[in-house]
Amino acid sequence: MNFKILCSDLDGTLLSSKNDVSDFTVSEINRIKNQMRVVLVSARMPKSMRYLQDRMDIGGNPLVCYNGALVLHNADELCNIMISINQAKELHTVCNGRGIKLGLYQNDEWCVEGTSERVEKEIFNTKAQPIFESTAKTLQRWEQNNTGPHKIMLMGSKGMMDEITPVLESRFSDTMNGYRSNDTLIEIAPKTVSKLGAIQSLLQSDESLEDVIAFGDNFNDVEMLQKVGCGVAVANGRDKAKAVANWVTLSNKEHGVAQFIKDHL
Repeated sequence: MNFKILCSDLDGTLLSSKNDVSDFTVSEINRIKNQMRVVLVSARMPKSMRYLQDRMDIGGNPLVCYNGALVLHNADELCNIMISINQAKELHTVCNGRGIKLGLYQNDEWCVEGTSERVEKEIFNTKAQPIFESTAKTLQRWEQNNTGPHKIMLMGSKGMMDEITPVLESRFSDTMNGYRSNDTLIEIAPKTVSKLGAIQSLLQSDESLEDVIAFGDNFNDVEMLQKVGCGVAVANGRDKAKAVANWVTLSNKEHGVAQFIKDHL
């Protein structure tokens, strides 16, 4: 297999633990990094991806953050798409009435109202520290700075997420995309962004999607896996991701991406 770009999701895919890649993965990435560009493609914020770039010594390559809402290459912003502050405020009102908490993300800021088991897990998993302030204050501060969120995380019980899902579809589907990370989390992104779109923006004049191999596990990886030259899902991935992939490799805990690279690249 000959490809010019390798793109990989992080959580549940490239990461074999909650917040790190294995030595096997580092070794395989280092073996092929001079043959192709290695691009990390994630819903994470930049600083929660850069330490992994450093670990694999691929810091000169672009980063696709927030599912494509923010694309960075060194100090340059190649793409920067935010949810409008008015839409964020409306969503906050809807969620607040249902007891759903919001995590707000913008560049390297992560803002939450207070700590919780979910927040502590995020701190451990992403090696990032949040700003603790009320959601209303964060949105007011961002409005004054003429900015808005790249991502909003809805946090609540399974029942809360079940209840709000049809509301999101009816009231916000024209401007935002939402996908269920798990039973208690929904990630919200600007409607126009996707991992695939971000990858397309990185292609050079002599490159096409056929030159891309991509790895993923979740709903937000499906389009990417389906449209690139070779899509590889990990065994622990969602059935929908595995159904559209060209290959299914071992699970993330079994270093499936590294094993596929070793066997095929």
